[in-house]
Amino acid sequence: MKNRFLAAMLALTLPFPVVAQRVAPVTPAPVDPGVAALRDAALKDDIAYSIVEGLTTEVGQRLAGTEAEARARNWAVAKLKELGFDNVRSEPYRMPVWVRGDERAEIVAPFPQKLVLTALGNSGATPANGLTAEVAVFKTFGDFMNAPDSVIKGKIVYVGNAMAPTQDGSSYGQSGIARFSGPGIAARRGAAAMLIRSIGTDTHRTPHTGVTNFPDGVKAIPAAALSVPDAKLIEAMAARGKPLVLKLVLTPRQIGERESGNVIAEVPGSDPNAGIVLIGGHLDSWDLATGAIDDASGVAITAAAAKRILDSGKQPRRTIRVVWFGSEEVGGFGAKAYEKRHGTEKHVVAAESDLGADRIWRFQASLPATAAAVVDRITSAVAPLGIVHGQGEGGDGADIGPIVAKGVAGIDFNQSALHYFDTHHTADDTLDRIDPEALRQNVAAWTAMLAIIANAPEEIGPVERKSR
Repeated sequence: MKNRFLAAMLALTLPFPVVAQRVAPVTPAPVDPGVAALRDAALKDDIAYSIVEGLTTEVGQRLAGTEAEARARNWAVAKLKELGFDNVRSEPYRMPVWVRGDERAEIVAPFPQKLVLTALGNSGATPANGLTAEVAVFKTFGDFMNAPDSVIKGKIVYVGNAMAPTQDGSSYGQSGIARFSGPGIAARRGAAAMLIRSIGTDTHRTPHTGVTNFPDGVKAIPAAALSVPDAKLIEAMAARGKPLVLKLVLTPRQIGERESGNVIAEVPGSDPNAGIVLIGGHLDSWDLATGAIDDASGVAITAAAAKRILDSGKQPRRTIRVVWFGSEEVGGFGAKAYEKRHGTEKHVVAAESDLGADRIWRFQASLPATAAAVVDRITSAVAPLGIVHGQGEGGDGADIGPIVAKGVAGIDFNQSALHYFDTHHTADDTLDRIDPEALRQNVAAWTAMLAIIANAPEEIGPVERKSR
């Protein structure tokens, strides 16, 4: 301890220039004037907002596999044709469809109160008149996993797992396990139903839905998310030491296979051998709101950027393919269908936007060493937008995942997620959550990236990933 203290004090006595010399200087790559002009013009973009406004107003919620998602595909085809893209089409596929029913809950004893909750995608159903049972309360997912089955069997299991906001959204994966896997584990251990604290960072009585999955051979049990205040109420009641009895009514249904689909549009490249730059987001949304930040903003940002390249007067070397994927929210069926149909085509880069519409603060890339100069040029081009180059891998996202897994290079533009999970998967995901200026900054970043990637003279080949 003493030696560490002395070393720290000695470090503080060093002249500032000596400490500063530990950071190697970086020489920025020059920014092509044409790229800079496209980037700066995009800061006045109104196309992205018009797409979000149109999709949320004229279609609204777009639950995968439903008639509403079909209307969204028709709307998307018409919109992309109107914007002047080539090869616009819808590519259908079949998928299993889950739909919501009644959802109510109330504490019966010892302190009768009504609760606010929403069913998780793929939830099983209670009897029509409901299920009444004692609640087994666990403040964390770890507490739930460490509990003996005897405490769980026949009970309505409640799991907490409070989620803290983070700029990069990493807390979603850590907290989300309670939703992703919890109900399946609870079902296997004999629980009658499962309630979780919503996977969100707000404190409003707006529960967050989302998909859950039950392992093969495990019968789905009723599963729902409580709003954060209602989850805190459950925990406060449990702290009184009296048994909690809850009545739960959930009547969702699996209605069999229905049609979904991906909508595709292109900016054709001049060199067929140079490969495809795949960009996009997902067209479907949950059924509680109009899906403005998740993910109307993502399809709008990427399409608006591609439109800027289309209208630049210069045909790109590589084809830019815009894909508005279907059924991402309920299991990534669109991503799998796209890879099955197009996986043998030469994709050189894949990127998606699916973290809302706040300002981008970081980009990350996984390009081969032969294309390192491309990353340097992007770094310089987006720096004036307040975007730094992170050192992690690019290519994150459910929709591009199957293509990236084949060795395709990936690029991520990371928006700030500090407020994204306040409204994610809730009834508050509506148009008023979109900041037009932040949306324009996104379009400018994507435009600069596309102008560089689509015209890069370097060969962009497969990449080997460290963490996949």
